[in-house]
Amino acid sequence: ESKCKERAAELRDEILFRQPERTHVGDCPICCLPLPIEMNGSSWYSCCSTVICDRCAYANYLRQLRQRLPSVCPFCRHPVPETKEEANKINLKRVEANDPAALHNIGSKHHDEGDYEVAFEYWKKSAEFGNVMAHYELSVLYREGEGVEKDTKKELCHLEEAAIAGHPEARF
Repeated sequence: ESKCKERAAELRDEILFRQPERTHVGDCPICCLPLPIEMNGSSWYSCCSTVICDRCAYANYLRQLRQRLPSVCPFCRHPVPETKEEANKINLKRVEANDPAALHNIGSKHHDEGDYEVAFEYWKKSAEFGNVMAHYELSVLYREGEGVEKDTKKELCHLEEAAIAGHPEARF
């Protein structure tokens, strides 16, 4: 039994310290090129909770302009919400459907407003569905004690999950 636990720990370390094949943000679903680590080179669409590179978003914009088409999401082709309220309403529908990206997004909004307990609940649920950013955000909450008690063990657990999935800041 102790040999099994040792081997399990060795395998976990191998996974943890291996260089990830791609970043935590993944690839653009349209052009299949890696998305930039920083969000300033990509756009998030609330209609389908999809992140698309700015190159594809711009190409879609030009196509719509040239062909005089209505503004639609380049991925799912649903109309782009015209107001923030409309986008929030769509995002809440995605949250009800347990969309990990939408859960993370709502959690981030609550965190920015200082509502750490609610942010924790959304990020926890998002992390359960495998959202890498939610794992990283939870590690920060556990480290800082924002909305939860400080807990180094839980912090490291979430940090490891984020690092394994390729989150660059979690790998430090």
